[in-house]
Amino acid sequence: MTPTVERDTPRPRRSMLYMPASNPRALDKAKALPADGLIFDLEDAVEPDAKPAARIAAVAAANSKGYGRREILIRANGLDTDWFKDDIAAIARSAADGMVLPKVNDPRDVRRVDDLLRKGGAPETLALWAMMETPRGIVAAAAIAASTPRLAGFMIGTADLAKDLHCAHPADRAPMLYALQHCVLAARAHGIFVLDGIHIDLEDEAGFAAACRQARALGFDGKTLIHPKQIATANLAFAPSVDELTHARRIVAAHAEAAKQGRGVTLLGGRLVENLHVREAERLMAQAAAISELN
Repeated sequence: MTPTVERDTPRPRRSMLYMPASNPRALDKAKALPADGLIFDLEDAVEPDAKPAARIAAVAAANSKGYGRREILIRANGLDTDWFKDDIAAIARSAADGMVLPKVNDPRDVRRVDDLLRKGGAPETLALWAMMETPRGIVAAAAIAASTPRLAGFMIGTADLAKDLHCAHPADRAPMLYALQHCVLAARAHGIFVLDGIHIDLEDEAGFAAACRQARALGFDGKTLIHPKQIATANLAFAPSVDELTHARRIVAAHAEAAKQGRGVTLLGGRLVENLHVREAERLMAQAAAISELN
């Protein structure tokens, strides 16, 4: 299945901040925030009677092109809500980079939305992000990841998932580790991105930093956020460090020198360097370059 969205781009997604589309001041303030991306929310953050106005505001903000190089996504209301079809129609005609679909349970949900977006006039490059926040969705992660070329990635909804699993939601997410790893595995198997869920305790800065480090160690591309105060920590955690970049450059240089001498492998600091290490080093270097360009 040939992707229609940019799945291989090194575009930074370290920090993806939810913004209530019903709050004009928040949308305006977001123009100066250092988040890699913004998610204009029409779902949980918006009261029912405010949803039509929030939809108009989200589309207007996306169309304004006032957010620089940041990725702009709009989270629609769920498939089974009264607002869903109007949300889809508006997002399809907007200048947003993509749409976030909440509570995805199986591949049919994604394919249905893909079809509605296409019928609504959305370009093939408008990305679709699936929120993985139900037990059914987690179980079907691999099938969902392979559902449509429009799918750019997963966003984990840990709060809703914990509720449905009847499990605790501690800072270390231990009761949900299997679900998190399962989604990362499915995403990587099908070449899509995967973003970790929110950290709900805004006063727990140490716990949030630890969750960011854990998420990067698990393989996530970045983290979804609910407050601007979380941006700097997420940006730091998901960016290559100075030491990582220095080592990456050494790997690339050592491999290039070995190639000149007709060798496919070499040693660096006593460790074997092969093509797979070079590819990972080049990925980190490309990520750092993309972050620098965004900044």
